[in-house]
Amino acid sequence: MLHNPRRLSAFILFGMALMTAPVFAPAQVSLATVVDLAQRNSSTVKLADADLKKAQAALAQTEDAYIPNFAIATNLGYSHGFPTGQPSVGSATMQSLVFSFSQRQYSKAAHADIDAATQRLKDAQQQVALDASTTYIELDTVNRELEAARQQSDSTAKLVQIEQQRAEAGVDSNIDLLNAQLTAATLKLQRLHLETRVATLSKQVAVLTGLPDGAILPDRSSIPEIPAVTADEAPRRLPGIEAAGSLARSKQFQAKGDNLAWRRPLIGFGAVYNYDVNEFNNYAQFYQPHTFTPNNVSFGLQISFPFFDFALRAKARQTAADALRATVEAEQAQRQNDVQIATLTGSLRELDAQAEVASLKLQIADAQLKSVLTQLQFGNGASGPNGPSQLTPKAEQLSRIDERQKYQDALEASLGLAKARLSLLRALGHMDDWLHELHTK
Repeated sequence: MLHNPRRLSAFILFGMALMTAPVFAPAQVSLATVVDLAQRNSSTVKLADADLKKAQAALAQTEDAYIPNFAIATNLGYSHGFPTGQPSVGSATMQSLVFSFSQRQYSKAAHADIDAATQRLKDAQQQVALDASTTYIELDTVNRELEAARQQSDSTAKLVQIEQQRAEAGVDSNIDLLNAQLTAATLKLQRLHLETRVATLSKQVAVLTGLPDGAILPDRSSIPEIPAVTADEAPRRLPGIEAAGSLARSKQFQAKGDNLAWRRPLIGFGAVYNYDVNEFNNYAQFYQPHTFTPNNVSFGLQISFPFFDFALRAKARQTAADALRATVEAEQAQRQNDVQIATLTGSLRELDAQAEVASLKLQIADAQLKSVLTQLQFGNGASGPNGPSQLTPKAEQLSRIDERQKYQDALEASLGLAKARLSLLRALGHMDDWLHELHTK
């Protein structure tokens, strides 16, 4: 979330400007701001926050059972024949729980529910941060790929023009021209695919942040370096797993409370005050004057022994089964996360190797392009009929196309590596470190 007051003010002003302007220009927005906007706008986070408030209210309800309630009522009315009630003009009642073996367990269950809801809220915020970060980084990467694809389009247009001239001059065959046109068509299809990806990612960012589509341009300098964590590091407890464990404990406390409900007595307190008169309705026919006092109070303790309450016994068995299920689900969540860590670790090694290969290919393509440009400018230094032939402008365009393609491949490999690293950060419980990096960059 936003901790810097200046950053918060800038964030609010930026959001208001974009939401109120009918016509807007895209602006560069940092990754930290996008993550904050996404967390504030996320329905998942809002639902998790509502669950937390519900759990807090449930705890208050459980603990307030010991606080006496107070109610005032009036019994004015008319009855025909013998009155069915006592001649009370008004009454006040007070009730509260004094002692219960089960209530203490229910209070522990409510506390565990709050812990679970708190962890679910944190887990939702981290997942939104992960989704926003990966989408933002991918949008920035694909934008760069699209720019390279447009540069390729310029080179392919020149290549087709060169091949057409060479074919007309009889230097190259029509097959060479068709191959150049095929290259141009293939790269056009690739460019269209990138444009579709950019539009989709831009829409995803808009949905995540709640801002208009196309309002945000990625700021590459705001993206911190993703730590190269490995599974060898001690994993921290994930909020989602912590939430599952807290929920299991809550179910266990609830089951214990229900089991005690039919095994242990229950003590309650009650008090009633009635103000009685016989001057209304037809009470005077049955209650003679001076035979009762107008102010009447009764209070005492009620002790219940529900030993033969079979409904409570059945409920105890039901909640015990729920507790067992929640415990198994918590263990399953931990095992699934362990499998995910192992899977991501294996994928990360492959993606790291792919990124290295793509980087080397890009360096080779860049060196080849520079060599071609040098030869075109100064010649290849060969002489004699057996020397290599002089390069043509066709070679330059082919080298430019190849270099831009290797550049896109390297970007795509780096993107896959970044996504895997972020996912492993999340699985290892280091997402807070990444969020700290965002807000301090």
